Amino acid sequence: MDSGETIEHEGPEDAVEESIVDDGDDYRYHSAQPAQTASADGDEGRWSIRCIDVVKRLAGVPVLNGLNVSFPDDTITVVLGPSGTGKSVLIKHLIGLMFPDSGEILVHGESVPRMTMPELLHMRRRIGVLFQDGALFGSMNVFDNVAFPLRQHTDYSETQIAETVRQRLADVGLSDAIEDAPSQLSGGMRKRAGFARALVMEPDIVIFDEPDSGLDPVRTALLCDLIQEMHEQHGGTYLVVTHNIASARQIGEYIALLWRGRIVESGTAEQMFSSENPFVRQFLSGAAAGPLGMD
Repeated sequence: MDSGETIEHEGPEDAVEESIVDDGDDYRYHSAQPAQTASADGDEGRWSIRCIDVVKRLAGVPVLNGLNVSFPDDTITVVLGPSGTGKSVLIKHLIGLMFPDSGEILVHGESVPRMTMPELLHMRRRIGVLFQDGALFGSMNVFDNVAFPLRQHTDYSETQIAETVRQRLADVGLSDAIEDAPSQLSGGMRKRAGFARALVMEPDIVIFDEPDSGLDPVRTALLCDLIQEMHEQHGGTYLVVTHNIASARQIGEYIALLWRGRIVESGTAEQMFSSENPFVRQFLSGAAAGPLGMD
């Protein structure tokens, strides 16, 4: 097959345009872009987030290098990739903290790069983000940290805020830590407090930036259990960005493998863990032999 050849797959819900780019490596990039579908009532279909030919250079170096990927609605998607492959830059593009040099970012069918600042602020209120360390304010106790978005972005009364905050903290098992300072919390507790804050505005999309970073395997598994439980309870699009294969196996319903700013392959967990792509097989098995080296 020639480099750049386009294949069109016809189907009622998963039509795909897939271009396969041969970079001279032992594997090929599979740049899959599921076609957008619309339901009878005119919504934007089953893909909450779409990145189309996204290019971003930092200091002249391409970090996102023609990225094409779509993340399905009401699903836990795991974006996997080695360190330094563009995962954090992708998150910043999705929430409008960075903008592409070229290409398009669509969230619920709306172009993020074309949004005005008021539109960006409105969009961000619909997205909860759990950062690596929880990103808690050290000067506030747990209650005030979780209450902060409600006080900033809603006209809730303090009684309504207290009720909502207590419910979210109960959801993540932190009812007894409500008055604690972040410095009094363990790493896992800080993650859970950050999760409660990410959920407090009842977002449509929740993004997890390396949520298992710094956690031992047991606490990682417990956090993954919590992510699944909250997704079952609240629904929405969950996007977990990590390099932890165990987390992907535990919670990933849809998986995208990012390498050098592009998607090597994406699909359901079953499809990915049975992939014949040598890069995907090597990365998901953690094997030393394969196209991925130490560089």
